[in-house]
Amino acid sequence: MCRNITTLRGLEPVATAEEVEAAARQYCRKVSGVQKTSATTEAAFEAAVAIITEATSDLIASLPPRKVPPKSEPPLRRIAARG
Repeated sequence: MCRNITTLRGLEPVATAEEVEAAARQYCRKVSGVQKTSATTEAAFEAAVAIITEATSDLIASLPPRKVPPKSEPPLRRIAARG
């Protein structure tokens, strides 16, 4: 797994839609090699992000609760804690 994508299942409070989308976006960047979209890549990239965001939300919702919380916080929470 990409080291930049943090575990979202088991977070307290639960992962937000923004955190799930950020993870999906990072995954799409990694597998596509597209770091910044252009006019030719934006539509396909954003469609993939939407699909992966939905699939990730469904996956997290369908799994049982974790016994042990994730070891690290998602980047959006780390940034918010600094501010």
